Order: sequence, then C-alpha cells, then structure tokens
Amino acid sequence: MAKIKIKQTKSKIGAPERQKRTLAALGLRKMQQTVEHEDTPAILGMIRKVEHLVTVEK
Repeated sequence: MAKIKIKQTKSKIGAPERQKRTLAALGLRKMQQTVEHEDTPAILGMIRKVEHLVTVEK
C-alpha cells in the first residue's frame, strides 16, 4: 500500500469534539506536526472529516 503524509495546518481550537478526537486518532497533537499512514479507506475517511484542518501529500 502507498503511504501518505498528513500535516495539521490549522488549529483544533473551536472545532467540535468529534473532530478533535479524529485528529488524535490520526496521531496529530499540535500544529505543523506531520504523520505518515497507509493509504487505507479508514484513514481516508478520517482525513475527509478534518480536511479543513490538514493537508495531505502522497
């Protein structure tokens, strides 16, 4: 499977609790942090829920 890099570019302050938990599940704790995950449907679904807070590189 391909790897994708996810970077948190906007603050989670003011975001709903559900989106904060999604960021935590992705492994993102602070701004400008980058994590790498497999390109799976579950991960892509989580990214879609918080796409306004993150950027994705393939």
